[in-house]
Amino acid sequence: MDVVTLGDFTLGRGVFEPGWRWSEDVKPIAGTDSCQTHHTGYCLSGQMTIRFDDGTEVTVGPGDVMVAEPGHDAWVVGDEPCILLDTGIAAYAKPA
Repeated sequence: MDVVTLGDFTLGRGVFEPGWRWSEDVKPIAGTDSCQTHHTGYCLSGQMTIRFDDGTEVTVGPGDVMVAEPGHDAWVVGDEPCILLDTGIAAYAKPA
């Protein structure tokens, strides 16, 4: 994830490779049953499905704007990386 912060605004550019899934790749690190971060973003390429804790799902693709409230899983759809601009990363993006 590439991250830039301007004042109190943080933007991340995430490249999620085919096969990536939050519940497999991040859950062990986060220690929660689902992602508890509020995300707002814009999909540049690829596709990602987001499944909310209530069972509803949405798939985002190029040009889609998305909002994911806390309580969701997400995974890349297909064989193309999903590239997202995400404004909801300030809560967990830490300098290396």
